[in-house]
Amino acid sequence: MKLSQMHLKTLREVPNEAEIASHILLLRTGMIRKLVSGVYGFMPLGWRSVRKIEEIIRQEMDAKGAQEILMSAVQPAELWQESGRWYAYGPEMWRVKDRNGRDFCLGPTHEEVFTDIIRNDVTSHRQLPLNLYQIQTKYRDEARPRFGLMRSREFIMKDAYSFDKDYEGLDKSYQDMYDAYERVFTRCGLTFRPVEADTGAIGGSNSHEFTALSEVGESEIAYCEKCSMAATTERAECVDAPAQDDVEMLPMEEVHTPGTKTIEEVANFLGLDQTQTIKALLFVTYNEEGKENGYVAAFVRGDRELNMTKLVNALNIPEHAIEFADEAKMGEVCGCVGGFTGPQGLHDCKIVVDSELPGLKNLVAGANKTDHHVKNVNYGRDYKGDIVTDLKTLKVGDPCPVCGAPVKHARGIEVGQVFKLGTKYSSAMNATYKDENQQDQLIVMGCYGIGVTRTLSAIVEQHHDEDGIIWPMSVAPYHVIVTLVKPEDEEQAAVAENIYKTLQSAGVEVLLDDRKERPGVKFKDADLLGIPVRITVGKRAPEGIVEYKLRRDAEKSEKSVEEAIKDAIAIVNAEK
Repeated sequence: MKLSQMHLKTLREVPNEAEIASHILLLRTGMIRKLVSGVYGFMPLGWRSVRKIEEIIRQEMDAKGAQEILMSAVQPAELWQESGRWYAYGPEMWRVKDRNGRDFCLGPTHEEVFTDIIRNDVTSHRQLPLNLYQIQTKYRDEARPRFGLMRSREFIMKDAYSFDKDYEGLDKSYQDMYDAYERVFTRCGLTFRPVEADTGAIGGSNSHEFTALSEVGESEIAYCEKCSMAATTERAECVDAPAQDDVEMLPMEEVHTPGTKTIEEVANFLGLDQTQTIKALLFVTYNEEGKENGYVAAFVRGDRELNMTKLVNALNIPEHAIEFADEAKMGEVCGCVGGFTGPQGLHDCKIVVDSELPGLKNLVAGANKTDHHVKNVNYGRDYKGDIVTDLKTLKVGDPCPVCGAPVKHARGIEVGQVFKLGTKYSSAMNATYKDENQQDQLIVMGCYGIGVTRTLSAIVEQHHDEDGIIWPMSVAPYHVIVTLVKPEDEEQAAVAENIYKTLQSAGVEVLLDDRKERPGVKFKDADLLGIPVRITVGKRAPEGIVEYKLRRDAEKSEKSVEEAIKDAIAIVNAEK
């Protein structure tokens, strides 16, 4: 393609709305175009890279026996109501009505649709296993779209669904997809890490998130360098402090603690370590109609951070069905006092206690009385929990739940996730097959997603410098850019045209920058666009000499035209 004929508009200035490198560079290169907040279109160069990511995905999915189909993004509410997710998915679901008042949604995912296909088409065990996938536009009405393609309201996703006779079959399908994902992200040039993850609104028993390591990523992962433990902080289990079985319970003692609403303040006031205190967090929950459904008081050790995902899972409610309570309003019902709440004596609310607290003795908690706390609060004697479970967030330096070594944290971009759904959807939607004895059995399912446009963003985050993008060959919009310094010079133009056509004949995707622009503009655009190989045709063209440079390297060298062509073809074939 000749740049003089291409629709290309690059920007010299950083767009005001862009905060991270991938958003800035994809806008500056003209590869994406914003329509409204969280909604982007793709221009020629950007769309070429998206299609290359899609093709890598197709190749790896097909190699595992998956079959590509395409379903509508418009889904009837009845399917989601049947699975129970019409309410559970929450406000991120883009709900619409047709002219007759019938409810639909713009699909954020397609578990229900694919389950419906299989329950209508599969009757016998001989038809299983199956794996169907699609690459399609999805919609999620994000409350705060940000970071360009990283958190958008419209995006392209590959979603696949496996259907097996039993859990042994699911294990194989899951591993096949896990292996395929490792190959996809490796071929895309990403540095990534698979980690255990929470299943969220998708549901199921087990899940792994594929995280492209990046400081701007919204996923935080905890990992151990001494063993293989790696999980999102939402999912990571925590080790409880050793139980103090040999410590005698002391009598409760109320103390005056004026103005000490925070754990730090009360610990300092009483001369205690924060590990000797109990932290209270107060919530209100909502039902399907959006009406208040009751109060929740959650308790963790004072130095711990409450993990909201663990709390939501313990309560078995959707994330959107809980928020911090109005403390005064809750106090009238439950007897709590904002900043001075303790677990003893509360009523008319669900008490959720972190699994660590029952083993600890003589802790300090709020007295449910303004400016007062209580010393020597003990589980069992003074309070009990309706639910006792791990509510903690695994922090840097905490012991690894597998081997006990101090854990570390890293940030990353979620680019893919795999789930073992089991019979969650087949049970709700009656998707069965007849076994060898003609008995009905529930189909066992898995689902597997890759954020295609998110992967594009992650690639740019990991592959750029101060001058622009540095595309891996496999996903670069073009492999080689031939920069013609003086298009009006007939000898330079002839050499550039020869290189351009020879590379094309060899199957190399090549851009010819034949624009009537200053050389400096062309060089800056070449670096900004990040094409892997640049061949510059300049004043030594009559001698058959050109400049050869790889975008990822600082060095450049002069080569004969023949050598430059040969080297370009070789590196493209080796890396694409």
